[in-house]
Amino acid sequence: MKGRQIPYANAELAWLQARADWPRRKLHAEFTVRFQRADVSLNNLKGLCKRKGWMTGRTGCFEKGQTPLNKGQKMAFNANSAKTQFKAGSIPANRKPMFSERAGKDGYIEMKVPLPNPYTTSKTRYMHKHRYLWELANGPLPKGMCLKSLDGDCTNTDPANWKAVPRALLPRLVGGRWNKPMDAYEPELRPLVLTIAETEYEAKQARIAKDKP
Repeated sequence: MKGRQIPYANAELAWLQARADWPRRKLHAEFTVRFQRADVSLNNLKGLCKRKGWMTGRTGCFEKGQTPLNKGQKMAFNANSAKTQFKAGSIPANRKPMFSERAGKDGYIEMKVPLPNPYTTSKTRYMHKHRYLWELANGPLPKGMCLKSLDGDCTNTDPANWKAVPRALLPRLVGGRWNKPMDAYEPELRPLVLTIAETEYEAKQARIAKDKP
């Protein structure tokens, strides 16, 4: 009946108002049978009650002392759901002790540290362990810089194993069409590879600065 007003008799309106607290499906079923109103859909009835301000009184929230319908029932096992469920003995990440460690998705070790999280109001956060230890020894990592492992082992968090390099230098260290990654060379050659990459990068930056008007 969309597009035109549906007329209701006073007796119909009074009957609906007296039963406004009924669930809408039950109200609709009783109404259409009692008054032979097959032209009134469930949505039509809902719209009428909403316009008249006839609410059921239900909020959709659990009331204090109300028993959940599924109380005492055991959820059927679902393999996909089980992957994300807490296992027996598991401790939530926000309750783990300070300096707890975990393996990051990128292979680096992450550690819970007493530093404010820039994305939340939390006073603790997880960050790469090697960076935390490096900054304790050397101060904050300058903007535009990142840390490169000297021995190629990202789990070696000794500050002496990491060097701050410009982030723009990384493409020269990860390998490409004409060269192989720094970590693929023999350990004794890696310092030389890094020195060459740094020299080439600095030379390019000097040329860019010279060409600027």
